[in-house]
Amino acid sequence: MKSPLNQWYEKAGVRRDPRRVIGQDLESGKTLFPEAMIPYLDHPLVRALGPDERFRIVARHLYQYLHFTMHFETSVVNRATERIANGTSGLGVATGMRLDAYKIYCDEAYHALYSLDIIEQVRGATGIDVPAYDFMPFLSQLDGIGAQVMQGEPLLSQLLQVVVFETLVTSILKDVPKDPMVVTTVRDVVRDHAEDEGRHHAYFSGFFKELWTDLDPALRERSARCLPELVLRSLAPDLAPVRNSLRLAGLDKDGVEQVVADAYAPVQVREQIRNSARHTVRLFESVGVLEMPGAEEAFAAAGLV
Repeated sequence: MKSPLNQWYEKAGVRRDPRRVIGQDLESGKTLFPEAMIPYLDHPLVRALGPDERFRIVARHLYQYLHFTMHFETSVVNRATERIANGTSGLGVATGMRLDAYKIYCDEAYHALYSLDIIEQVRGATGIDVPAYDFMPFLSQLDGIGAQVMQGEPLLSQLLQVVVFETLVTSILKDVPKDPMVVTTVRDVVRDHAEDEGRHHAYFSGFFKELWTDLDPALRERSARCLPELVLRSLAPDLAPVRNSLRLAGLDKDGVEQVVADAYAPVQVREQIRNSARHTVRLFESVGVLEMPGAEEAFAAAGLV
Protein backbone atom coordinates (compact mmCIF):
# COMPACT_ATOMS: atom_id res chain seq x y z
CA MET A 1 0.00 0.00 0.00
CA LYS A 2 1.26 3.46 -0.91
CA SER A 3 2.13 5.39 2.21
CA PRO A 4 0.00 8.50 2.86
CA LEU A 5 3.16 10.11 4.23
CA ASN A 6 5.52 9.35 1.35
CA GLN A 7 5.84 13.07 0.58
CA TRP A 8 6.08 14.10 4.22
CA TYR A 9 9.42 15.89 3.80
CA GLU A 10 7.85 18.14 1.17
CA LYS A 11 4.27 18.50 2.48
CA ALA A 12 4.24 18.28 6.29
CA GLY A 13 3.43 21.51 8.07
CA VAL A 14 6.48 21.23 10.30
CA ARG A 15 8.64 21.05 7.17
CA ARG A 16 6.88 23.60 4.96
CA ASP A 17 4.54 26.03 6.70
CA PRO A 18 5.68 29.41 8.04
CA ARG A 19 5.04 30.45 11.60
CA ARG A 20 1.54 31.96 11.69
CA VAL A 21 1.55 35.42 13.25
CA ILE A 22 -1.43 37.50 14.35
CA GLY A 23 -1.81 40.49 12.04
CA GLN A 24 -4.26 43.35 11.89
CA ASP A 25 -7.42 41.23 11.56
CA LEU A 26 -8.68 42.07 15.03
CA GLU A 27 -8.75 45.75 14.17
CA SER A 28 -11.01 45.07 11.19
CA GLY A 29 -13.68 43.44 13.33
CA LYS A 30 -12.92 39.78 12.74
CA THR A 31 -13.62 37.16 15.38
CA LEU A 32 -11.26 34.64 16.94
CA PHE A 33 -13.45 31.58 16.40
CA PRO A 34 -16.58 30.88 14.33
CA GLU A 35 -19.36 32.15 16.55
CA ALA A 36 -21.86 29.69 15.08
CA MET A 37 -19.67 26.87 16.43
CA ILE A 38 -19.91 28.08 20.04
CA PRO A 39 -23.24 26.59 21.16
CA TYR A 40 -23.77 28.89 24.13
CA LEU A 41 -22.76 32.22 22.59
CA ASP A 42 -26.24 33.27 21.46
CA HIS A 43 -28.02 32.13 24.59
CA PRO A 44 -30.14 35.03 25.91
CA LEU A 45 -28.17 35.16 29.16
CA VAL A 46 -24.90 35.43 27.21
CA ARG A 47 -26.21 37.96 24.68
CA ALA A 48 -27.26 40.16 27.59
CA LEU A 49 -23.63 40.43 28.70
CA GLY A 50 -22.83 42.77 25.82
CA PRO A 51 -20.39 42.60 22.87
CA ASP A 52 -17.16 43.16 24.81
CA GLU A 53 -17.85 40.28 27.21
CA ARG A 54 -18.98 38.04 24.35
CA PHE A 55 -15.68 38.76 22.59
CA ARG A 56 -13.80 37.62 25.68
CA ILE A 57 -15.92 34.47 25.78
CA VAL A 58 -14.99 33.76 22.15
CA ALA A 59 -11.32 34.23 22.99
CA ARG A 60 -11.58 31.81 25.90
CA HIS A 61 -13.33 29.29 23.64
CA LEU A 62 -10.37 29.51 21.26
CA TYR A 63 -8.00 29.05 24.20
CA GLN A 64 -9.97 25.96 25.24
CA TYR A 65 -9.81 24.44 21.76
CA LEU A 66 -6.07 25.09 21.43
CA HIS A 67 -5.31 23.83 24.94
CA PHE A 68 -7.21 20.61 24.26
CA THR A 69 -5.35 20.18 20.96
CA MET A 70 -2.00 20.77 22.64
CA HIS A 71 -2.58 18.23 25.40
CA PHE A 72 -4.35 15.60 23.32
CA GLU A 73 -1.65 15.55 20.66
CA THR A 74 1.14 15.05 23.18
CA SER A 75 -0.55 13.05 25.96
CA VAL A 76 -2.77 10.72 23.90
CA VAL A 77 -1.78 10.63 20.24
CA ASN A 78 1.98 10.72 20.70
CA ARG A 79 1.83 8.36 23.67
CA ALA A 80 0.60 5.61 21.35
CA THR A 81 2.38 6.79 18.19
CA GLU A 82 5.74 6.59 19.94
CA ARG A 83 5.09 2.92 20.77
CA ILE A 84 4.33 2.18 17.13
CA ALA A 85 7.42 4.09 16.02
CA ASN A 86 9.89 2.47 18.41
CA GLY A 87 8.63 -1.07 17.79
CA THR A 88 7.03 -1.69 21.21
CA SER A 89 3.39 -1.70 20.15
CA GLY A 90 3.19 -5.49 20.34
CA LEU A 91 2.65 -5.73 16.59
CA GLY A 92 5.08 -6.74 13.90
CA VAL A 93 4.95 -3.31 12.29
CA ALA A 94 7.00 -2.91 9.11
CA THR A 95 9.86 -0.43 9.12
CA GLY A 96 8.07 1.88 6.71
CA MET A 97 5.06 2.15 9.00
CA ARG A 98 7.35 2.79 11.96
CA LEU A 99 9.10 5.61 10.09
CA ASP A 100 5.70 7.08 9.23
CA ALA A 101 4.75 6.93 12.91
CA TYR A 102 7.81 9.03 13.74
CA LYS A 103 6.72 11.53 11.09
CA ILE A 104 3.31 11.74 12.74
CA TYR A 105 5.01 12.13 16.11
CA CYS A 106 6.84 15.18 14.75
CA ASP A 107 3.61 16.56 13.26
CA GLU A 108 1.68 16.25 16.50
CA ALA A 109 4.43 17.89 18.54
CA TYR A 110 4.41 20.77 16.07
CA HIS A 111 0.62 21.08 16.33
CA ALA A 112 1.03 21.36 20.09
CA LEU A 113 3.76 23.97 19.68
CA TYR A 114 1.78 26.28 17.45
CA SER A 115 -1.37 25.83 19.54
CA LEU A 116 0.42 27.29 22.53
CA ASP A 117 2.07 29.90 20.30
CA ILE A 118 -1.32 31.15 19.08
CA ILE A 119 -2.69 31.20 22.64
CA GLU A 120 0.15 33.46 23.70
CA GLN A 121 -0.15 35.65 20.61
CA VAL A 122 -3.87 36.17 21.21
CA ARG A 123 -3.25 36.92 24.86
CA GLY A 124 -0.69 39.53 23.86
CA ALA A 125 -2.88 41.07 21.15
CA THR A 126 -6.09 41.24 23.18
CA GLY A 127 -5.00 41.36 26.80
CA ILE A 128 -7.54 38.63 27.58
CA ASP A 129 -6.26 36.35 30.34
CA VAL A 130 -5.81 32.64 29.64
CA PRO A 131 -7.64 30.55 32.26
CA ALA A 132 -5.88 27.54 33.74
CA TYR A 133 -6.68 24.36 31.82
CA ASP A 134 -6.70 20.89 33.39
CA PHE A 135 -6.51 18.03 30.88
CA MET A 136 -6.18 15.29 33.49
CA PRO A 137 -9.92 14.70 34.14
CA PHE A 138 -10.45 14.04 30.43
CA LEU A 139 -7.41 11.76 30.21
CA SER A 140 -8.41 9.88 33.35
CA GLN A 141 -11.88 9.22 31.95
CA LEU A 142 -10.45 8.12 28.61
CA ASP A 143 -7.98 5.75 30.25
CA GLY A 144 -10.67 4.58 32.65
CA ILE A 145 -12.70 3.14 29.79
CA GLY A 146 -9.78 0.96 28.82
CA ALA A 147 -9.14 -0.04 32.42
CA GLN A 148 -12.73 -1.25 32.74
CA VAL A 149 -13.25 -3.00 29.41
CA MET A 150 -9.66 -3.81 28.40
CA GLN A 151 -8.35 -4.79 31.83
CA GLY A 152 -4.79 -6.03 31.57
CA GLU A 153 -4.34 -4.50 28.09
CA PRO A 154 -3.32 -0.86 28.69
CA LEU A 155 -1.20 -0.65 25.54
CA LEU A 156 -3.96 -2.00 23.31
CA SER A 157 -6.35 0.47 24.89
CA GLN A 158 -3.98 3.33 24.01
CA LEU A 159 -3.66 2.09 20.44
CA LEU A 160 -7.45 1.99 20.13
CA GLN A 161 -7.65 5.53 21.53
CA VAL A 162 -5.34 6.93 18.86
CA VAL A 163 -7.13 5.05 16.06
CA VAL A 164 -10.46 6.45 17.21
CA PHE A 165 -9.35 10.04 17.52
CA GLU A 166 -7.21 10.16 14.41
CA THR A 167 -10.01 8.82 12.20
CA LEU A 168 -12.74 11.14 13.48
CA VAL A 169 -13.77 14.00 11.20
CA THR A 170 -14.83 17.00 13.28
CA SER A 171 -16.42 20.16 11.97
CA ILE A 172 -13.69 22.39 13.40
CA LEU A 173 -10.95 21.23 11.04
CA LYS A 174 -13.34 21.35 8.08
CA ASP A 175 -15.22 24.57 8.73
CA VAL A 176 -12.95 27.05 10.54
CA PRO A 177 -10.67 27.64 7.50
CA LYS A 178 -13.72 28.48 5.37
CA ASP A 179 -15.08 31.23 7.63
CA PRO A 180 -13.95 34.64 6.32
CA MET A 181 -15.05 36.33 9.55
CA VAL A 182 -12.41 34.47 11.55
CA VAL A 183 -8.97 35.99 12.10
CA THR A 184 -6.73 34.88 9.23
CA THR A 185 -4.03 33.48 11.51
CA VAL A 186 -6.50 31.18 13.26
CA ARG A 187 -7.92 30.02 9.93
CA ASP A 188 -4.41 29.33 8.62
CA VAL A 189 -3.38 27.36 11.69
CA VAL A 190 -6.49 25.19 11.59
CA ARG A 191 -6.02 24.66 7.82
CA ASP A 192 -2.39 23.62 8.44
CA HIS A 193 -3.58 21.18 11.08
CA ALA A 194 -6.31 19.76 8.84
CA GLU A 195 -3.87 19.08 6.00
CA ASP A 196 -1.62 17.06 8.28
CA GLU A 197 -4.55 15.25 9.87
CA GLY A 198 -5.82 14.10 6.48
CA ARG A 199 -2.64 12.09 6.09
CA HIS A 200 -2.83 10.85 9.67
CA HIS A 201 -6.40 9.68 9.07
CA ALA A 202 -5.24 7.55 6.15
CA TYR A 203 -2.31 6.15 8.14
CA PHE A 204 -4.33 5.12 11.17
CA SER A 205 -7.09 3.64 9.03
CA GLY A 206 -4.46 1.32 7.55
CA PHE A 207 -2.88 0.72 10.93
CA PHE A 208 -6.20 -0.32 12.47
CA LYS A 209 -6.76 -2.92 9.76
CA GLU A 210 -3.39 -4.49 10.63
CA LEU A 211 -4.09 -4.23 14.35
CA TRP A 212 -7.51 -5.87 14.03
CA THR A 213 -6.10 -8.72 11.94
CA ASP A 214 -3.44 -9.36 14.57
CA LEU A 215 -5.86 -9.63 17.52
CA ASP A 216 -7.10 -12.98 18.73
CA PRO A 217 -10.90 -13.48 18.88
CA ALA A 218 -11.15 -12.76 22.60
CA LEU A 219 -9.35 -9.43 22.27
CA ARG A 220 -11.42 -8.55 19.22
CA GLU A 221 -14.58 -9.05 21.23
CA ARG A 222 -13.33 -6.92 24.11
CA SER A 223 -12.10 -4.23 21.72
CA ALA A 224 -15.45 -4.12 19.96
CA ARG A 225 -17.14 -3.42 23.31
CA CYS A 226 -14.57 -0.75 24.18
CA LEU A 227 -14.64 1.23 20.93
CA PRO A 228 -18.11 2.85 21.23
CA GLU A 229 -17.27 4.30 24.63
CA LEU A 230 -13.92 5.58 23.35
CA VAL A 231 -15.72 7.37 20.52
CA LEU A 232 -18.22 8.95 22.89
CA ARG A 233 -15.55 10.04 25.35
CA SER A 234 -13.31 11.47 22.63
CA LEU A 235 -16.11 13.63 21.23
CA ALA A 236 -18.05 14.58 24.36
CA PRO A 237 -17.85 18.34 25.02
CA ASP A 238 -15.60 19.38 27.88
CA LEU A 239 -17.92 21.53 29.93
CA ALA A 240 -15.59 22.50 32.78
CA PRO A 241 -13.85 25.27 30.76
CA VAL A 242 -17.25 26.41 29.45
CA ARG A 243 -18.59 26.79 32.98
CA ASN A 244 -15.43 28.60 34.07
CA SER A 245 -15.61 31.00 31.12
CA LEU A 246 -19.25 31.83 31.84
CA ARG A 247 -18.42 32.46 35.50
CA LEU A 248 -15.58 34.76 34.46
CA ALA A 249 -18.07 36.57 32.23
CA GLY A 250 -20.19 37.38 35.28
CA LEU A 251 -22.96 34.78 35.29
CA ASP A 252 -23.93 33.31 38.64
CA LYS A 253 -24.06 29.55 39.27
CA ASP A 254 -27.71 29.19 38.29
CA GLY A 255 -27.17 31.19 35.12
CA VAL A 256 -24.15 29.09 34.15
CA GLU A 257 -26.06 25.85 34.62
CA GLN A 258 -29.02 27.18 32.64
CA VAL A 259 -26.80 28.13 29.69
CA VAL A 260 -24.99 24.78 29.74
CA ALA A 261 -28.23 22.79 29.95
CA ASP A 262 -29.79 24.69 27.07
CA ALA A 263 -26.71 24.75 24.83
CA TYR A 264 -25.66 21.14 25.32
CA ALA A 265 -28.91 19.23 25.24
CA PRO A 266 -28.15 15.47 25.20
CA VAL A 267 -30.03 14.83 21.95
CA GLN A 268 -28.06 17.52 20.12
CA VAL A 269 -24.74 16.39 21.55
CA ARG A 270 -25.41 12.77 20.58
CA GLU A 271 -26.29 13.79 17.01
CA GLN A 272 -23.09 15.82 16.67
CA ILE A 273 -21.05 12.88 17.96
CA ARG A 274 -22.70 10.50 15.52
CA ASN A 275 -22.00 12.84 12.62
CA SER A 276 -18.33 13.31 13.55
CA ALA A 277 -17.83 9.58 14.08
CA ARG A 278 -19.41 8.33 10.86
CA HIS A 279 -16.10 7.74 9.03
CA THR A 280 -14.64 5.97 12.06
CA VAL A 281 -17.69 3.71 12.34
CA ARG A 282 -17.43 2.88 8.63
CA LEU A 283 -13.82 1.86 9.19
CA PHE A 284 -14.90 -0.44 12.01
CA GLU A 285 -17.66 -1.92 9.87
CA SER A 286 -15.21 -2.57 7.01
CA VAL A 287 -13.02 -4.87 9.10
CA GLY A 288 -15.85 -6.67 10.88
CA VAL A 289 -15.90 -4.96 14.27
CA LEU A 290 -19.69 -4.81 14.34
CA GLU A 291 -19.90 -8.53 13.57
CA MET A 292 -18.45 -9.41 16.97
CA PRO A 293 -20.94 -10.69 19.58
CA GLY A 294 -22.77 -7.77 21.16
CA ALA A 295 -20.88 -5.14 19.15
CA GLU A 296 -23.73 -3.86 17.02
CA GLU A 297 -25.89 -3.53 20.11
CA ALA A 298 -23.12 -1.60 21.90
CA PHE A 299 -22.69 0.79 18.97
CA ALA A 300 -26.46 1.24 18.76
CA ALA A 301 -26.72 1.93 22.50
CA ALA A 302 -24.06 4.60 22.06
CA GLY A 303 -26.11 6.16 19.26
CA LEU A 304 -23.40 5.53 16.67
CA VAL A 305 -25.42 3.30 14.32
